[in-house]
Amino acid sequence: MSYFPINVDISNRPCTVVGGGRVAQRKVKGLLAHGAAVTLISPAVTKELEMMADQGLIAWIDRGYKPGDLAGSFMVIAATDDEAVQEQVHAEAEAGNLLLNVADVTKWCNFILPATVRQGDLAISISTAGKSPALAKRLRQELERSFGPEYNLALELMGSLRPVVLAKGLPHSKNKLIFEELLHPELITLLERKDWQTISNHIHAVLGPGVDLGCLDTLRRELQQNSEE
Repeated sequence: MSYFPINVDISNRPCTVVGGGRVAQRKVKGLLAHGAAVTLISPAVTKELEMMADQGLIAWIDRGYKPGDLAGSFMVIAATDDEAVQEQVHAEAEAGNLLLNVADVTKWCNFILPATVRQGDLAISISTAGKSPALAKRLRQELERSFGPEYNLALELMGSLRPVVLAKGLPHSKNKLIFEELLHPELITLLERKDWQTISNHIHAVLGPGVDLGCLDTLRRELQQNSEE
């Protein structure tokens, strides 16, 4: 099967996880990291999941899954080895046109979770269409070595400069050229070295000497705070 790649905003959306083991725990933490409203269904859960429920981070239904439990869900993840439950969850999700991932059982999934490399808001995802999670993991590890924190700095810098460029009111074609010019071939290396003066000179050369570069000061302060922590 060929999957359509997509990034989904799940913030404040109801997401249901069926299962209470370590796989479920990993899925729950991933959903929470992206702002989902998580309901967990399982008669037994890990200590960490129990703590999350006690702290009000998730809603825990302390019993096994029952048909009808998925009503109102936006996304469902089944993290249980019980094949009968997997099949029931799949049937309900299909009937309700819900997004469903059954951990390690591709045949029941209408979406799969790719291996992902993250540096801040930069996300690089690898998918093997469920054929080889081991290969996806190896590729993720290789990419993690290639794309360090400096790439997040580049993203933050370009994100800060974007409204400055757009405020000029230039045509889209001209803006595109400016953004490409701002992405100097050595920008990543300069950020890795924290060569702020050269970066500042480059931005001024592209956007003009009068442009406000407060974004560079912000990046420097954030880096200093992170290093102190």
